[in-house]
Amino acid sequence: MMRPRVLIIADDCNPEWPSLPVVGYKYARALANVTDATIVTHIRNRENIQKANEITDKVTYVDNEWIARPMGKLSTFLRGGDQRAWSTNQIMAYLPYVFFEREVIKAFRGALDAGEFDIVHRITPMSPALPSYAAGRVRQPFVIGPLNGSLSWPKEFAEEQKREGEAARKLRWLYKYMPYSASTYRKSNAVLASFRHTIDDISRTPKERIIPFPEIAFDPDIFHTKGRKAPFSGSGPKRFLFAGRLVPVKVTEAAVRAFATSPKLEDHILHILGGGPEEERLRKIVTDYGASERVIFEGQKTQAEVADFMRRCDAFAFPSIKELGAGVVIEAMASGMVCIVVNYGAPGDLVGADRGVRVELQSLEGMVDAYRSAMEHCLESPSVHAEMAKRAETYANELYTWPAKAKYTVGIYNALLRGEDLGKFNAYV
Repeated sequence: MMRPRVLIIADDCNPEWPSLPVVGYKYARALANVTDATIVTHIRNRENIQKANEITDKVTYVDNEWIARPMGKLSTFLRGGDQRAWSTNQIMAYLPYVFFEREVIKAFRGALDAGEFDIVHRITPMSPALPSYAAGRVRQPFVIGPLNGSLSWPKEFAEEQKREGEAARKLRWLYKYMPYSASTYRKSNAVLASFRHTIDDISRTPKERIIPFPEIAFDPDIFHTKGRKAPFSGSGPKRFLFAGRLVPVKVTEAAVRAFATSPKLEDHILHILGGGPEEERLRKIVTDYGASERVIFEGQKTQAEVADFMRRCDAFAFPSIKELGAGVVIEAMASGMVCIVVNYGAPGDLVGADRGVRVELQSLEGMVDAYRSAMEHCLESPSVHAEMAKRAETYANELYTWPAKAKYTVGIYNALLRGEDLGKFNAYV
């Protein structure tokens, strides 16, 4: 079959903005390499897309700043900044996004009706709570996703939820009753859904149309194992690593306290990469335990610097308790690290099948004890953990590079165009 002609809808698509925008950009770029793609995105992304000059000739821009800008300012005000209260952010994004997609369909109506596209695929936004105006309004098969959402706050961490400003999270269920929500999930021909917590939330789509498909991937030119030694091999201090925003949801405290209070770990090192509002409190914890020489705050690092740390360290201690996608975990796996994660949400799924160490979700004190035990066990059985890391590396390289994910997506497109059963797309289960 010829390369499918795809209209890619990607509101969030920016090579220089972290998290969802850069993921949307990389996925769109990968798809553009294996399809005849037209990518339509928001005008706010134009400057950085043109600067990157990789997909410029394939992109069309939509301008709905008349509503997006004032709603964005109101959202930032209500959230008390742009780094917390993510549920409030999603609520405030509803109207701007519906109008964005409406403008997309209006701009491409003639081409769609004339059959100039084979597939329409909305890749961002990725929240299941933001519906699609386009679903059911095009003659082509409509694909939505990868979607990721609906991971509840653990009841054991109510205080962390409060510090994150997530009071609006309890209103999330209302999205199913918002305009266009029901039609989105009834009329989409394929729904790409990340991890079990998202699949379980999509109740109005027939199961045969839901395809497990995490949104995360990594760049193998940056994250790889070239030049590294097997984890926990050789002499000298062993190195543990945390990388991420220092915010309540990451529960960095569990790893810090576990490491700082273990006599068995006193000759080893914990590196903390990242910054955020929790840093001052974490530094005080380290000082109070007298562990300042063993727990090192490295500050913010570039992606390449993070990758270098991952190749130099043995284990990735990541106690986040509400991680939807966990791209940093797949990067650590690709870098040959032993991943120690909480068995809740994406991290637990990623390190399943003995690809890492899963700590059960429990109270903070319980997690401190469990992380301490897990880190000590790494020292006690280095070869067992090195084998885990090797399985994780293989898994990451086979399924989570952008070219691999783009190829898999094209397989889905072709199956839809041929009217084939989608049940065979189960590699990410």
